[in-house]
Amino acid sequence: MKIIRVTLLIAGLLLLTNLVILSFVSNRTMGFFLQGALSAAMILYAFLFNWISRISKKIHLVVGILCLIPIIFVSFLFIYGNVNNVDHGEDVVIVLGAGLRGEEVGRPLASRLDTAIVYWHKNPHAYIIVCGGLGSGAVITEAEAMARYLIARGIPTERILLEDRSTSTYENLKFAKEILNEYFPDGFRAVVVTNDFHIYRAVQIARQAGIEAGHLGAPTTWYTWPMNYLREMLAVVNQWAFLTRTQSPELLPIS
Repeated sequence: MKIIRVTLLIAGLLLLTNLVILSFVSNRTMGFFLQGALSAAMILYAFLFNWISRISKKIHLVVGILCLIPIIFVSFLFIYGNVNNVDHGEDVVIVLGAGLRGEEVGRPLASRLDTAIVYWHKNPHAYIIVCGGLGSGAVITEAEAMARYLIARGIPTERILLEDRSTSTYENLKFAKEILNEYFPDGFRAVVVTNDFHIYRAVQIARQAGIEAGHLGAPTTWYTWPMNYLREMLAVVNQWAFLTRTQSPELLPIS
């Protein structure tokens, strides 16, 4: 029992320390606050561990079972996002937008673009469509910043398409499809590129937008895993619940 208590305390403190570091380098999203709540709950549970044991050991069993659910959920998202299904014969790479830092792409978005660049060098006949409109307080659209990033790294301008109206993942894909229908009136094969934790939901949203696409997961910086996966887990649950209630594709946006 002491080992479990100490493990919970150390894990909670590590998550809290990680959160403090993230506060200086990342935006404070829902995942940020979820991680804060989780770390506080783990630390509190560690301190109350012996007291709870005296009341009922069944509480520990229930908590343990409940903890398995997010562990299994996150494992599924991780595996799905890192098992790619492209054959490098697709017509277009759809890179989903994310937040900017001024006029520069942030680290998650740079990872998506770098993944698209690696793909393009294996399939230089493909177009790359970059998606993202003008964010709150932004000077340029996400699509413009993404295009600049690609051009600076050798991608020909004529191979880049801009979707610069969207404000959510669903709009990324909906508006991209409208543009691609003009370029490929007989249909197209696409691959969606986003960070690995976001792949599962992005593929589902693509289907809602009328795009059957392969997927290519971009790596996520390891120290942002707790924040991003916690947020994404909640977003997927929201997606399932929202579609069950309304059958509408208007889902939570993701940065």
